[in-house]
Amino acid sequence: MFGVGSRCILDEPFFMQHSTSHSNPYYQLFCGEEFFRHRLPFERSSLTRWRQRMGEQRLIALLQESLSVATRTGAAKPADFAQVILDTTVQEKAIAFPTDAKLMHRARERLVRLAKQQGVALRQSYARVGKIALIQHQRYAHAKQFRRANRALRRLRTMLGRVIRDLTRKIAARPELADVFALPLALARRVKDQRQRERGRKVYSLHAPEVECIGKGKAHKPYEFGVKVSVATPLRRCRGGQFVAHVKALPGNPYDGHTLASVIPAIEMTIGAELARIVTDAGYKGHHAPQESRFRVYVAGRKRGLSAAIKRAFRRRAAVEPVIGHLKSEHRMGRNHLAHSTGDATNALLAAVGYNFRLLLRWLAALWTFIRALLAPLADCSSPPQTA
Repeated sequence: MFGVGSRCILDEPFFMQHSTSHSNPYYQLFCGEEFFRHRLPFERSSLTRWRQRMGEQRLIALLQESLSVATRTGAAKPADFAQVILDTTVQEKAIAFPTDAKLMHRARERLVRLAKQQGVALRQSYARVGKIALIQHQRYAHAKQFRRANRALRRLRTMLGRVIRDLTRKIAARPELADVFALPLALARRVKDQRQRERGRKVYSLHAPEVECIGKGKAHKPYEFGVKVSVATPLRRCRGGQFVAHVKALPGNPYDGHTLASVIPAIEMTIGAELARIVTDAGYKGHHAPQESRFRVYVAGRKRGLSAAIKRAFRRRAAVEPVIGHLKSEHRMGRNHLAHSTGDATNALLAAVGYNFRLLLRWLAALWTFIRALLAPLADCSSPPQTA
């Protein structure tokens, strides 16, 4: 994922755009090249390797640098970050909507493909009848003929179980394949055994088993599949805009109030100062904040013992919502394409860094416009008068 100007595009489109434009000598000169290059200066996987080398801690340092630049350029004051608004959102993963039928069909296909690659001969692959059963299940479910749909679902589960048992018997005589089939067989067994409305961890995607089902109570989207992310922004708007003070991926779908024990020290480490006030929504009731910060956390919905400043802070609590909206719609937090749990943390941090630097560019542009407006009268006075 990489930002180009005001756009934010994925690695592959960026690589293709750069490869088609790189043959233009004007483009190379604009990018700082002194001599014409006939080869691309990087590979498509270079961005992935760069993200892996950076890691979460170095990206946190990049977020700290964006806040430092904001304070040095006058876009924010250090006192602005002493009071923050805290909220959580869901960073969705780039997966298809999970259904039992599609998951079992895909698990069987992956096992059959892997067995073919490793030279394991199966009794039957169920390629044709499995696809027919999947189509029948989808059509019956769409027509609300659930008895027939459940019958097709049972056939899909039976086919997956047969392939699992056949593979288990075949690789028992070949111990060198045990490690190759360990993870795919474990995921396939979990998909086969899980049931609808069953509590506990489930598999919602075979290529991203870390995905969790999170319900935020939205009417238009009751369930979202991804990871919970904590976002902190200053209580008072800075001169340069509403910056992101901290962002952190929270795997495991923890309760919002229980995240304060780790989030508050992380915010203080990022901004380099102690927080004076933390304002949250009602989802943080019964929080587990650190003992020294317990009485600095103000949860929305509190009625007793509120000063005028706290009431004003509660009215400002919704300022974090448009920040989350911009992070999702303009900076790729709405759909994460990076793999594994490390990709979840990396994507959230890069979205926050890109958002802060976009505000900084806007602030510097406004500052430069203001300086030019101040210098314009001086330039007019210094210019010699023209004679007729």
